[in-house]
Amino acid sequence: MTIDISQFYQVFFDEAEELLAEMERLLLGVDVAMPDPEDLNAIFRTAHSVKGGASTFGLTDMSEVTHVLESLLDRIRKGEMALTSNHVDAFLAAKDSLKMQLDGHRHGASVDQEAVANVRMVLHDLAEGLVPQAPVVAPSYLTAQAKSHHPTEGAHRYKIELPHVEQRDISALVDELGLMGRVKVTPLDGGRSALIITTHESLEDIIAICSFVLNPEDLKIFEAPALTPEQRAIEAAERKRIEDEQGWGFFDMDEEAGAAASEDISDDERGYGFFQPIEQIRALAGITNEAPQPAAVQRPDPIEVSELAAEAASEKKSAKKDHGAESSSIRVSVEKVDQLINLIGELVITNAMLEQRSSTLDPMGHERLLNSISQLGRNTRELQEAVMSIRMMPMDFVFSRFPRMVRDLASKLGKKVDFITNGAATELDKGLIERIVDPLTHLVRNSIDHGIEMPAARVASGKSEAGRLFLSAGHQGGNIVIEVSDDGGGLNRERILAKASENGLAVSENMTDEEVWQLIFAPGFSTAEQVTDVSGRGVGMDVVKRNIASMGGTVDIRSARGFGTTISISLPLTLAILDGMSIRSGEEIYILPLSFVVESLQPASEDIREIAGRGRVLKVRGEYLPLIPLYQMFDIEPRITDPAEGIVVILETEGRKAALFVDELVGQQQVVVKNLEANYRKVAGISGATILGDGGVALILDVAALVRSSRQLLDDAIVS
Repeated sequence: MTIDISQFYQVFFDEAEELLAEMERLLLGVDVAMPDPEDLNAIFRTAHSVKGGASTFGLTDMSEVTHVLESLLDRIRKGEMALTSNHVDAFLAAKDSLKMQLDGHRHGASVDQEAVANVRMVLHDLAEGLVPQAPVVAPSYLTAQAKSHHPTEGAHRYKIELPHVEQRDISALVDELGLMGRVKVTPLDGGRSALIITTHESLEDIIAICSFVLNPEDLKIFEAPALTPEQRAIEAAERKRIEDEQGWGFFDMDEEAGAAASEDISDDERGYGFFQPIEQIRALAGITNEAPQPAAVQRPDPIEVSELAAEAASEKKSAKKDHGAESSSIRVSVEKVDQLINLIGELVITNAMLEQRSSTLDPMGHERLLNSISQLGRNTRELQEAVMSIRMMPMDFVFSRFPRMVRDLASKLGKKVDFITNGAATELDKGLIERIVDPLTHLVRNSIDHGIEMPAARVASGKSEAGRLFLSAGHQGGNIVIEVSDDGGGLNRERILAKASENGLAVSENMTDEEVWQLIFAPGFSTAEQVTDVSGRGVGMDVVKRNIASMGGTVDIRSARGFGTTISISLPLTLAILDGMSIRSGEEIYILPLSFVVESLQPASEDIREIAGRGRVLKVRGEYLPLIPLYQMFDIEPRITDPAEGIVVILETEGRKAALFVDELVGQQQVVVKNLEANYRKVAGISGATILGDGGVALILDVAALVRSSRQLLDDAIVS
C-alpha cells in the first residue's frame, strides 16, 4: 500500500520541538553529582524519539547528531560512564544544534554546519572517554550567531546609504544587522558609507534596527538585484570546497557504528515494515535532498500507526499520569482562534446595541423580550470568557526559556546565580505572551550583567557567593504584574546622572530616585564601561519600555543601593475585550477600564482644596488626591465645572491614586478594544477605542498616563 505521509511532517516538527524543550528542561535540572536514573532515562528517551522521527522522515543530518548523542547517553544511564559537567554542556549544545537543524527543515533557516560538526566531534570524544580538544560551539541564548552563511536563494539584497556618522555607530549597526544576514560595508564619497545586506528578513525589521542609531529619514535604501544562479553556484561551490578541506562533521566510524548505520539503511530500504521506501515517499511529497520541506497537505486514507509512534504516545501517557490525570487536546491554528475572538467581539457589540435599544421599552409591555435580551447578555458574557480562555497561556511558556540563558550568561561572566521563579501558572493572553519574551530577556540579562556582583565582591560585602535572581508573575485586578528582581548592588544614582549628563540629557541633583531610574530607558543609554557582546551598545532598555508601552503596559523601577533592584511590568490580561465604565464629559463619551476604578463619589465643596500653581486636590478619608478635570485634559466644553456638582471617580494604578472629575456616569459594559495607534496615531492619555451600541466611537482612557500627568504637578506625599 502506497501512503502519502507529507502531511505528517508538521506533526513531527511540533513533536520534535516539544521533545527538545523537554530535553533542555531535564538537563538543566539534573544533579551532576548524583543524577536521578529516571531523569537520565527520560533524557535518553527524548533523544531516541527525535532520532526515530528524523530517520523516518529522511532527515539524516538530525539522525546523525542524535545517533552519537543517544550512544553517549546510553552509556551514562547504564553506569558505564559517570556524568560530568562536560557531558551536560555537550548535551545542551547538541540540543541547540538539533533545534537549529529543525528550523532549517521547517522554515528554511540557515544552519551553521561548522557548529554542528563541532558538537558531533565533542560528543564523539566524550563517548571515547577523551577530553574535548575544542570548546563546544553551538547556538546560544547569549548572542545570536551572525548569519554569515545565509542561503541566498530567495534572499533580498539591500543597499543602505548612510549619512556621515562615526565609525563606532557603523560598527554597532554592522553587529546588529549581522544577526539578520550578511553585511558588507562599502565607502562612498564625502566620507560616507553604505551597507549591503543580504537577508531573508523584512525591510521594516532592518529599518527598525537602523533607527536605534540613525533617523530613518536620513537613510537612502535601494533593493539590489538578487544573485544570479551562476553567482549562487559560485558561492555554494566555494563553501563546499572549504567544508570539504576541513572535513566538517565527518570522521571514521568504528565497526559497531558502521554496523548500526548499515542496519539503519536497511531499515529505510524496508520502510520499517509499514511504509514504502523513503526515497519514494520523499519524491511523492515533492521533497528534495537539499532541503526537506513538507509538501502540500493532502487528506489520505487512515493508516496504521507505526511502533515508533505508538512508543512515543505510550511515553507521553506515562508522563501525564505522573503529573496527575490524563488530558486530551487538539492543535488549532492561531488564525482560527483570532477569527473566533473577532466574531465574539462583534457579538458583544451587537449585544450592547440590543441592550441600549431595549432600555427605552416599557418593562411591563415587553417583559418577555427584555428577559430574552438579558439572557442573551449572560450567554454572550459566558461565551466570551470561554473563548478568551483559549488564548490564555501560562507564564511558564516564557519562564522556561530563562534557566538556560541564566546558566550560560552567568558562566560567561564568571558569576554564580540562583534563578528562582514564582507564578509560572499565571495566565496571559497569547498575543501578549509572545511579545513579552524580548523585554524580559533584556531585563534578565541586565540583572545578571549589571545588578549581581562578582562572587568575590559579594563575599566582601557580607553576602552569599551566589546571587539570586527572581522572576515572578501574578494577577492584580485586570492586570498581570511581572517582576524581575535581584539581590545585587542596586542602581548607582551618581553614575546614572553622570552618564545622562554626558549624553546631553537634562538632569539635576534635585531629581527624585524614581526620576533618575527612568533615565536608563533613554535611547542609547548605557553605564557599561566597555562594549561587549552582552551589553554596552545602549540598545535594549529603551526598546523594553517602548515595547511594554505598545502593549498598554507600564514599567516601574525600585532600587536600594547594596540590596538590589526590582523592575515591575504591569500589563492588561488581554487586549481584546475589557470591562469598562462609560463616563460623560461634555458631549463626549469615554470608556474607563473597570480594573482601575476604586470607587465613585460626589465630593463636598469643603473637601476640595486649591494648591497655588499646582491645581486642585480632593480630600478622601484623610488622604489628599490630585483632582483631574477630564474636560481640561482633552479641551472639552464641559457641562459642569464645579466638582461638587459632578462625579469624581477614584482611580488607582502603579500604587498611586488620583481623582477623575467627570460630568456623569453612563453605565458599565463590556467593550471591544480597537487599536487606535495602528489606525490613526498615538494620542496622549488614550489607550484605544471601541464601538458603542449606537454605532458611535468612544475612546478608552489610559489611566496610568492620566495619573502620571497629575503627579507631575503634586508631591507624592501630601499630608493633611
